[in-house]
Amino acid sequence: MDLADIGVTGLATMGRNLARNFARNGYAVAVHNRSHSRTEALVKEFGGEGTFLPSEDVADFVASLKRPRRAIIMVKAGAGTDAVIDQLADLMEPGDMIVDGGNAHFEDTRRREAALRERGIHFVGTGISGGEEGALLGPSIMPGGSRESYEALGPMLESIAAQVDGVPCATYVGPDGAGHFVKMVHNGIEYSDMQLIAESYDLLRQALGATPAELAQIFREWNQGDLESYLIEITAEVLDQVDAETGRPFVDVVVDRAEQKGTGRWTVQSALELGVPVTGIAEAVFARALSGHPAQREAARGLEGPSLSGVAGKELVEDVRQALYASKIVAYAQGFDQIAAASKEYGWDVDLGAMATIWRGGCIIRARFLDRIRAAYDADPTLATLLADEGFAGALAAAQEAWRRVVTTAVKIGVPTPGFSSALAYYDGLRRDRLPAALVQGLRDYFGAHTYQRVDKEGAFHVDWSGDRAEHTA
Repeated sequence: MDLADIGVTGLATMGRNLARNFARNGYAVAVHNRSHSRTEALVKEFGGEGTFLPSEDVADFVASLKRPRRAIIMVKAGAGTDAVIDQLADLMEPGDMIVDGGNAHFEDTRRREAALRERGIHFVGTGISGGEEGALLGPSIMPGGSRESYEALGPMLESIAAQVDGVPCATYVGPDGAGHFVKMVHNGIEYSDMQLIAESYDLLRQALGATPAELAQIFREWNQGDLESYLIEITAEVLDQVDAETGRPFVDVVVDRAEQKGTGRWTVQSALELGVPVTGIAEAVFARALSGHPAQREAARGLEGPSLSGVAGKELVEDVRQALYASKIVAYAQGFDQIAAASKEYGWDVDLGAMATIWRGGCIIRARFLDRIRAAYDADPTLATLLADEGFAGALAAAQEAWRRVVTTAVKIGVPTPGFSSALAYYDGLRRDRLPAALVQGLRDYFGAHTYQRVDKEGAFHVDWSGDRAEHTA
């Protein structure tokens, strides 16, 4: 019988659209779902888009794949993923590959890859960004695993990925969990990006008394310049939306409680373990957490605050635009720092410029200035921080006065801007000759004899604080 080039099991929206994308690009696609009715519905509705080989059970699904078999799992991350992997692996042979396209934690991916490697099966933890539309029309794809597996799988992924300037938004990321790690950080940057946009909207609305429709037009104008991005584009669409039932702005009828699925939290947890300050991502995660505590917010609603009336003129719009751009640079810089630190820690050898390249299309954080990030890493692959790149340093210098005015205005009128404020604090901290960490070290040595280093000679030292206060070599 005819065999499929690739298979997809798990046919919820993302899996179904990914299968359709492969079929539209000329591949025969084996499809399977735990509930066979969903498989039947896919073939009935979209069978004309290409060749689908439906299976009722996992054994038939695996049997319908060409060797080396390539099976993509699109199921909810967690125990369910392990169960599907076990089912597939028991039916596969050395050289076959299992591709996890869900948002798995990278440590789970590392564990699974190591276990399957012992059995001769390739496990490819693959980040896929772009939502349901991207899955169908061309996502950004971040596969990890062995280079050997990418040789067999990569051309297929590149053919269904988004294309920018003729370059596919898919590339080999690195061994074991590298692909899912990069996707996790992508999502963390996404959290920060959305928080900064929300702060821009909130500050302008409160300070200027602007309507959502008026702010929609501002975001559309911003999307014509350096801020051009998918998220800025859809912000204008959301702000322009009117609720059909009430006639009120859509944004005013939505409960102000932001949900999260965990990837932002994972990013912050990983950054803490790696010792990388991703302050913008952390503040975005905490802002969502704060929004999710209605009882505390209700109890604090009567606390005293400043007046919001007549606080700013139209010049604030340009200041916020500049502050938003500068803060976005910081957010992306911190995310790339985290990828670099993990690459070193786990021996992945991730190409940071290549990550900027594949994020230019298909994914949620696609933006014009990713071309500038790619150029910065092409010019200096060992760049210590994007903030030190000549182009970005110049942009930050040009924006800093507006940035400071924005944070000052927000504080003055009581509008919380943790994203803007933390990004500016990071910028100021990074550029300082000396930080107050010297005092922190002195305090640590005083109460815990944790020792300290000196600026004028090598070694570790301790002061006898409870005795004669003489300094000793530790």
